Amino acid sequence: MASKLLTRVRTVPARLGYPRLLSPTLAAFAPSRLLSDAAAAAAGAGDSPPASASPAPRPSGSSGKLEHNAGSSSVHSSLKDPELAKFSAIADTWWDSEGPFKPLHRMNPTRLAFIRSTLCRHFGKDPSSARPFEGLKVVDVGCGGGILSEPLARMGASVTGVDAVDKNIKIARIHADLDPVTSTIEYCCTTAEKLVEEQRKFDAVISLEVIEHVADPAEFCKSLAALTIPEGAIVISTINRSMRAYATAIVAAEYLLRWLPKGTHQWSSFLTPEELALILQRSSISVKEMAGFVYNPLTGRWSLSDDVGVNFIAFGTKNSQ
Repeated sequence: MASKLLTRVRTVPARLGYPRLLSPTLAAFAPSRLLSDAAAAAAGAGDSPPASASPAPRPSGSSGKLEHNAGSSSVHSSLKDPELAKFSAIADTWWDSEGPFKPLHRMNPTRLAFIRSTLCRHFGKDPSSARPFEGLKVVDVGCGGGILSEPLARMGASVTGVDAVDKNIKIARIHADLDPVTSTIEYCCTTAEKLVEEQRKFDAVISLEVIEHVADPAEFCKSLAALTIPEGAIVISTINRSMRAYATAIVAAEYLLRWLPKGTHQWSSFLTPEELALILQRSSISVKEMAGFVYNPLTGRWSLSDDVGVNFIAFGTKNSQ
C-alpha cells in the first residue's frame, strides 16, 4: 500500500534540529549503488570538488536574482542566468524520453510514489484511489515541460505549473492539450516570487530538481513557504553535496554515461539534507519525511531508499500561523 510506503523509523541526532523520517521497508528494496564511495573518489580525481565539507558560499539578497525575457514580458526569476539559457536551449526535448531529460522520465514514477504517499497521508486521502488528489490545489514550481504536472492532474489535483523559461511553458501547454484531463492545467511563464506578489496560495507546493539551480536557496524556500497555506505541504527534491554525488550526478551522468548535457550541474550549488532542512525550518517549514533515490544499472530503474547520499526528496509542512 502506498500509504505504508514511508513511516518513521529513526530520527537524526538532536544537533541537526529536525526529524528525519525514513521507511523501514525502503532499505530492503534498495538496489546497489551506481558507484561505490571508493569509485566516487576515483571518478572525481580529475576535476574534483573542494575537499572542504563546509557549505559553499551563496549569494544573498536580491542581487542574485535575474531578469529573463519571456516573449514581450520580463520574468523576475531566482534562477541563475546561465541556468535559464541552459534549459531554454533544450526545451524542445522535454517529452523525448531518450533525450536530455531521460533521467527525469526514468525517475518520475519513483518521485510520484513518494508524493502520493506523503500527500495522501497528510491530507487524509485514499492512496488507492485513481484520483487521490481530488480537491487539492497544487503548484509545480519549475515545471519544465510538464512531466510532473500532468500525472498530478491525472491524480485529480487542480494543478498550476510555473516556469521562468517561456519555451518550457509553450511545450508544456502543447503537450497538455493532447489530453482533456491535462488540458485543465494552468501553465504560466512566471516564478514563485511573482506568485507570492499575486498572493496565490496552494495546498501543496512541489519543486523537484530546481533548488540546485537557483541563486539564493534560502530566499527561494521563503517564496515556496509563502505560497503554502498554513498546515499545507511542501515537497522538494535535489542532489546532496557529497563526493558520491559528484561522481554519479556529474562525472558519471554528464561525462561518462552522457545522460545529461555537460555542465548541467554545479557541485558547489548542491545542498546537503541537513542544510535543506535548516533552510526550510527558517522558512516555517518542518521537514517530516526524507528519502533517497537510488539507481539500479541492471534494471535501469530508480527506487526509494533510506540512502540520501546522492539524490533525495523531502516532505514538509508549513507551521500554523
